[in-house]
Amino acid sequence: MLLTVLKYPNPILKKKAEPIDKVTDEYKKLMDDMAETMYASQGVGLAAPQIGVSKRIFVIDIDRKNLIQMANPKIIKAEGVLEWEEGCLSIPEFTVKTKRKARITVLGLDRNNKQIEIEAEGLLSVAFQHETDHLDGKLLIDKISGLKREMYLKKIRKTSVL
Repeated sequence: MLLTVLKYPNPILKKKAEPIDKVTDEYKKLMDDMAETMYASQGVGLAAPQIGVSKRIFVIDIDRKNLIQMANPKIIKAEGVLEWEEGCLSIPEFTVKTKRKARITVLGLDRNNKQIEIEAEGLLSVAFQHETDHLDGKLLIDKISGLKREMYLKKIRKTSVL
């Protein structure tokens, strides 16, 4: 089922998400719906807060072949630096060059409640960090000046029906 992706400045996007005790059938369905929504939106990742669910869950697939569904992710190792031009499904028509860790290791639960550890670099590393930021209530737009943020808000207010 396709879900509605919340758009900035929705306040839910700024809230820190809560961990879950275990991946239930309800959360598995949520993960599947999130993946379907991510693919339909041409994204490479989607965090639960972006669809209005304040839980520490995200889905990532950078090449449309390797879907990762994870709950309670923690970045346990990070090294190096890379720059990446990032966009976000919750902030349409907005990109910003960011500095991220080049290589990370993430620990979390898969959809079967099995603890998994994933090493990532390049775009996958960026995607993990981006979605983890969402779980912590941090957005790409927070990485720019207040003036640029106001300009973006004016632009989206002009083009959207409020």
